[in-house]
Amino acid sequence: MQTFPEIRQFIDGAWRRGSGTTAETVVDPATARPLTEFAHAGEADIDAALAAAGRSATPWRHTAPQERYRILRRAAELLRARVDTAAPILSLEQGKPLAESRAEIAVSADILDWYAEEGRRAYGRIVPGAPGTRLMVVAEPIGPVAAFTPWNFPATTVARKVGGALAAGCTIVIKASEETPATAVAVFECLEEAGLPPGVANLVLGIPAQISERLLKSPVIRKVSLTGSIGVGRALGHLAVDHDLVTTMELGGNAPVIVFDDVDVDAVAQACAIAKFRNSGQVCNVPSRFYVHERVVDRFVERVAAFAAALCVGPGVEPTTQMGALANRRRLDVMGGFVDDARARGATVHDVGSRPAGDGYFFAPTVISDVPDDAKIMTDEVFGPIVPVARFSDTDDVIRRANDTTYGLGSFVFTESLERATMVSDALEAGMVGVNTVVLSRTETPFGGIKASGHGYESGIEGLEAYMRRKAILQHPPLRSA
Repeated sequence: MQTFPEIRQFIDGAWRRGSGTTAETVVDPATARPLTEFAHAGEADIDAALAAAGRSATPWRHTAPQERYRILRRAAELLRARVDTAAPILSLEQGKPLAESRAEIAVSADILDWYAEEGRRAYGRIVPGAPGTRLMVVAEPIGPVAAFTPWNFPATTVARKVGGALAAGCTIVIKASEETPATAVAVFECLEEAGLPPGVANLVLGIPAQISERLLKSPVIRKVSLTGSIGVGRALGHLAVDHDLVTTMELGGNAPVIVFDDVDVDAVAQACAIAKFRNSGQVCNVPSRFYVHERVVDRFVERVAAFAAALCVGPGVEPTTQMGALANRRRLDVMGGFVDDARARGATVHDVGSRPAGDGYFFAPTVISDVPDDAKIMTDEVFGPIVPVARFSDTDDVIRRANDTTYGLGSFVFTESLERATMVSDALEAGMVGVNTVVLSRTETPFGGIKASGHGYESGIEGLEAYMRRKAILQHPPLRSA
């Protein structure tokens, strides 16, 4: 039986119990039973983390990139070596299947590797000038970072923020999700054992509003990085503006998928279904709103429904599970609301999937066809295992419908036509577009959105640059009297 680790704060290179007066119960979504309880971070803990990040900022900035590289590479190696223990813990506290947890741990190690390498390539440039002058643009770390990560990918989101900040020469205080704390602890254990100096990276776990307000009002912090909801993004954005902080915000999405009638429908339907039901649909950048050409829409719905009906839904830690529970109880009511609203608006609900008995937070994989554009499931971020399908016939009209959203994280198009793929991908309003693929997240490419989905990027060279500032140095010969 998998034992669940003790949850502690990591501050100034030491593990400590939170000093807060309240506590958090970590729940297994598959059973609704408690896994552990831990004390929240108190004000003293937050202040200690801030002091450590501030004190360590200059020494870490002056640490050679080669040494920062060595530490991050070693942390990546340790994380890979612990996949057999880290993945079950991730599945226990978050709910996703073991195969997905193992993949997330592996990708998180790859992210640390990528940033380790890229930190050695934070190049500046020399600008041509008059003889005897030097016009330089140099890259510098932006300073101590406050970062906030969600519960849906508790390893990769922590790795992205820690990797980018540390490789750039920044110190960091991370408030990881209090609902999935053990995965963040596992990542920080690897950083500690890799030789990270005390105070460079700090982990605090507790009441989100209390931690965020105290961090962002501190003169120590110079940058904010958030992966979360639009509401939280706006709240932190106001605090950031008030305190002149640079921000990176990844605030979710509701990605449109346009499927034309020239595709292999069975292949596209299967790819879309696999992507949509991954992590029980709790993914911000997966296919979400499906617009399928009227000539192939019935076949598409049939194939996705068949896939959903065959899914083995159960506890993430069981080897046969293909889709796990939702991460928390509140998501169940939200999913039910989407289905009821679509049905009331005339859509057809295909009750094709099943859920196991018990108190776990399971929601059966569901397919809904002929969904009107004004249904909540087409206008709001779904974040669950529901596939809403609408039909289209006109290309210009479906592009308009796809773009008619406040979100702008990802979009997808499936077609055999190179001309159409080029035209539609250029017309879609999103930070990332997948053409004949359901994958938008790569370690080497920028990840981020536009409109209400946020601003700034993680991953790729842009992910490193997000933690750096550029300084122009215009150097002339000494001034002398004639």
